[in-house]
Amino acid sequence: MAKGTVRYWAAAKAAAGVAEEPYDASTLAEALDEARERHPGELVRVLRRCSFLIDGDPVGTREHETVRLAEGGTVEVLPPFAGG
Repeated sequence: MAKGTVRYWAAAKAAAGVAEEPYDASTLAEALDEARERHPGELVRVLRRCSFLIDGDPVGTREHETVRLAEGGTVEVLPPFAGG
């Protein structure tokens, strides 16, 4: 298991009630499962619409179970943004 940080932005931050928190997970799927357990309710719904960056790199359409997390890494949780 790797330890790192999950950072929430915009609606995800509001739903989680925190700007960031630690993860202890090997994959993005495991880190998101931890987040859902900590913050049942609105965050679960928000995560369905989010995109993710792992250490600055977009996850895109990759299956979350295949996205490995590094020790000391950062997962950015990005809800859809409006504006222009």
